[in-house]
Amino acid sequence: QVQLAESGGGLVQPGGSLSLSCVVHGSIDRVVDMSWYRQAAGKQRDLVASISRGGITNYADSVKGRFTISRDNARNTMYLQMNNLKSEDTAVYYCRAQVVTTVPSMLDSWGRGTQVTVSS
Repeated sequence: QVQLAESGGGLVQPGGSLSLSCVVHGSIDRVVDMSWYRQAAGKQRDLVASISRGGITNYADSVKGRFTISRDNARNTMYLQMNNLKSEDTAVYYCRAQVVTTVPSMLDSWGRGTQVTVSS
């Protein structure tokens, strides 16, 4: 059993910054790929950024140069530093992780999401 818990969302003014965290809990052997997605009201869920276990990153064009994804493998934790936030960044942000459990098996797991609202 694996659980993902996001934290760090909230309300911020345009141009401001927020930092999100995602911790993976459970019967973990190792966490492989991790990623952040977001879903604005009435829209589909889209990939924001991803990071491999080795640290290779990928970003959506809309956030390049503003967002930074990182992870701490020892703590099974992923981060998203968001700078120069815009109103169009408003969404529920979800973390996703591919986890090898101690059973062993491979699970593709999602968190419940954290709301980010960018508004003056």
